[in-house]
Parts: sequence; structure tokens; C-alpha cells
Amino acid sequence: MHMADSTAAKKSSVKKSLSKPELTEAEVRKAAWDKAEKTLLKGKYEGALDTLRSIDGEGQHPTTLRIAAEATWAKAKDTRSSSDYRKAASLFRDSMKGNSSDKRTNTQYNNLLNEMQDARISETVFPRMVRDGTPTLAGVFAFGTAFLLVLAGIAALSQPQADGENVVFEMSWTNADGSFEKGTITIELYGNEAPTHVENFKELVRDGSYDETIYHRIIAGFMLQGGDFTNGDGTGGHAAVWDGYCNGSPSASQSDCSKTAWTIGDEADNGLKHEPYMLSMAKTNNAHTGGSQFFIVSPGSTPSHLDGVHTVFGKVIEGQDVVDKIDAIETGGQSGSDPAYPVTLIDASFSGESSSSWWPF
Repeated sequence: MHMADSTAAKKSSVKKSLSKPELTEAEVRKAAWDKAEKTLLKGKYEGALDTLRSIDGEGQHPTTLRIAAEATWAKAKDTRSSSDYRKAASLFRDSMKGNSSDKRTNTQYNNLLNEMQDARISETVFPRMVRDGTPTLAGVFAFGTAFLLVLAGIAALSQPQADGENVVFEMSWTNADGSFEKGTITIELYGNEAPTHVENFKELVRDGSYDETIYHRIIAGFMLQGGDFTNGDGTGGHAAVWDGYCNGSPSASQSDCSKTAWTIGDEADNGLKHEPYMLSMAKTNNAHTGGSQFFIVSPGSTPSHLDGVHTVFGKVIEGQDVVDKIDAIETGGQSGSDPAYPVTLIDASFSGESSSSWWPF
């Protein structure tokens, strides 16, 4: 071996001996936990959650769940979302199941419950049916009415069948007294009765078309209208799926029609009526001109003259109080139906959907 080769070999050997040993799986997790906690201290709860997902997306380790709970709690403080508070509580509970002796987790969990109690947020959506093997008052009531619910279920067979994938609208508005407020409404969809309208509505939700749009027309005691994601004044919007109609006229090919002119065929003769809190498609006086604009029927309103003309395809099943409040806001303008202050659809998403995708946090 030449001298140069020998020297190079020695240098390579020294370099290898000085190289950093590969981290074990446990060490990688520990480093990620430390990084997530530092990120959380900076107020970046989503960044902390992303770090945790990268090394333990299934939440297999109590420490992961504890830090995820702290990050979700921080998010709840920011969003004031009841669901985020409950998710944080659930994560703390799961963490304690894996390590019941962790005093930090127990303390944090109790502090969270105190905060939720002060904010009048229940730990779960439904009251406890059983505690320590004994039925609670709510449980006795629930068990006692089970038979009645079965009978009600039989009657419900005659009702429209929900699509199974609900849509949640996060809303903001200014009340008539000048107070600003936020809230959510949940809408169930009737895919059997109005398949094209439901498919179109879902696609508009998926692609974010409804996010940060306004309700441009509100007539108290009649309806609340929104969905114009292009102009915001009731003159725009369009369908997200091709249904063979171009501004209401049949068209052989979508290539012959600009997407901004896409409309969908009426499905108004589906037996669904315009009753309080029902979701219906807005359109012009012409047939098959529905696109993206929709309206929610006001509380106490039964505009039967719209039955068989406009397609009903959903109903608000949660957050009716939000609809009630928006229905009562101050309006004006030349038409008298322009909201005095913006009524904003901040975000439209599917029930249970979050940026976490399949992650448990």
C-alpha cells in the first residue's frame, strides 16, 4: 500500500469513529417531544402537533398524548371551541390510562376541567349514563325512554334519509344590539332525495369555495341566503359538478360551456318541503339554474310557494339558535335585505373533519 493510501485510510477510519452514532427510536421520540414542547411555549400549537404526528401519529405513548393535550388545550383557548376543549380532555384521559402515576398530567387535566366548568363546557357531549357501575339520573331516564325511541325510530323510516356526511358551517355576525358573535351550524344532507344537489354542495365544501363568503341577503321570517363565492352579492357563483346545463340550458358537452356558467338540474319534486331550518337551492325564475347559492328557511317560516320549484336538499340539525340570531340581525340597503354588518361563513367542513386528518390529535 502506498503512503498516501495508508494516510487516507487512517483519516477515513478516524472520521468514522468520530461520526455521530445513529439515534435509537426512543431517542428520536424524546427529541421530538422536547421540540414540540419548545414550539408550544412559543404559542405555536399546530407546529407542536405536527411534530408529534411525525413521530407518533397513532398516539401510542402517554407523553405524546399529554403534550398533544396541552397543545389542543392551547388551541381551545384561542378558538374558544367546545370540541377542542373536549378533545384536549380526552387526550389527557388517554395519557393517564397509559401512565396513571404522571402527576403533571393529572394536574393539567384537573386544571382543564376547572376551566371548562367555568366556561360551562361539559366534559362530554352527552351526559354520563353510568358512574361506577350505577346508573345516573340521566342514565335512568335514558334507559326508561329506550322503548319510546325504538318506536320513534320506526316512525322515522318515513322521514328523509340523511346522507350520513354532515356539513358544518362556522359563522360570524353582528347582532342587532351591536355585539359580535361566532357560532356553528350543522347540516344533514338528503342524498337520496336530491343526489345531484348534495354531490354539488359537497364538492363546493371540499374545494373551499364557501370559505370566507358572506350571506348577502337576509329577510327576517323568510330566509337567509349565501353561497355567491365569486361576486358576493347574489349575481355570481356556479356549480362545481357538470350536470349537462349551461345557465339553465341543456348542453351536450361541458367543453361547450364555461365553468362559470355551470348549473344543475332541478330536483324539486322530491317530496321535501320548505319548513324552518331546511336548506334549499337558490336560482333564477328559470328552471335548472341552481349553482352554488343556497338559502336556509327562517325559524317559523313555511314558504310553501317554493315547494316543487326550489330543491330542498338538507336541514340544519344543530345550531338552530345561530340561524335564529342571524335571522334577527339589522338589515338595510335598497332592497332592505342587505345585512348592515357582514354575516360571514368563515369555514365550511365535514363533520368530524380537521387538519389532523386521521390522527387522534
